[in-house]
Amino acid sequence: MQALRVETLSSDLSGATLEDMPMPQRASGDVLVRVHAASLNFPDLLMTRGDYQFKPDVAFTAGLECAGEVVEAGAESSFAAGDRVMGGNKTGAFAEFASLPARGLSPVPGTMSFAKAAAMGAAYSTAYTGLVELCGIKPGDWVLVHGASGGVGLAAVDLAKTLGARVIAATGVEAKQAAIEALAKPDAVILSHGRFREEVAEITGGALCNIVFDPVGGDVFDESTRCTAFAGKLVVVGFTSGRIAEVATNIPLIKGFSIVGLRAGEYARRFPERGRVINAALAELAQQGRIDPAIDRTLPLSRWREGFEAMANRELVGKVVFEPGS
Repeated sequence: MQALRVETLSSDLSGATLEDMPMPQRASGDVLVRVHAASLNFPDLLMTRGDYQFKPDVAFTAGLECAGEVVEAGAESSFAAGDRVMGGNKTGAFAEFASLPARGLSPVPGTMSFAKAAAMGAAYSTAYTGLVELCGIKPGDWVLVHGASGGVGLAAVDLAKTLGARVIAATGVEAKQAAIEALAKPDAVILSHGRFREEVAEITGGALCNIVFDPVGGDVFDESTRCTAFAGKLVVVGFTSGRIAEVATNIPLIKGFSIVGLRAGEYARRFPERGRVINAALAELAQQGRIDPAIDRTLPLSRWREGFEAMANRELVGKVVFEPGS
């Protein structure tokens, strides 16, 4: 089979290569999956550089998540050969076959395509954990979502709208505004440049935002402390800007808001019963057609570099999905 291997860490993808490898043997507690689709996440790019908090030993097969068909499963799992599954692990998804922990897999909802299922998992579980589990989102809440052209950002906009919130989608790229509006239909789209607090205040009638969902960090986080309402929550999702922001603690004290750290995968590992609730809730929403993962492009795995470079260059509106074997 073919797999995308990271042989050495590098800043320019020079340490990654598509290789022929033996098909993996199913490990105890794992399910062997024929991968039909695998989606690219920002941590996948960071791991090729050694810049993510999880640092697998090289060499490793890249890829956080995928969707496909069960080839072999243990009797202790709830899966059988032929089942359509989605999910993954921290690595291993960018290959024609993957041996993945059964606990990290769930059935593909209804007739959802493998590509949509691969694009849904990490993005929507991150959005749900942050918005619902940690922030208790309510209908009518004002939610500001940064990085709204990315997979996680679009998922947060889509989910927040589905749950009845009023959503401001923010992007750092002016050319992406129309695409975000067409795909996610937020209440407003703004540019996250400079002092955007005044625009947020105007849109919300001075109320500011009950929830700010921030995968960007840096200057965007700094200004977001001015956009969070009293008793609101500013959710730290990541640092795609490259700068980890700092905050003087008198700011959340005086403004009466909370700063919440979000690690959706770790949340589900520490609270597996909540992880199951999250998966079930998202599956139900997907089956009802109430959420719709956005895909920017679908590529054969042989064109993996194109997808990674598009992500690195911030060209995407939605997810990149690779199709191994095509």
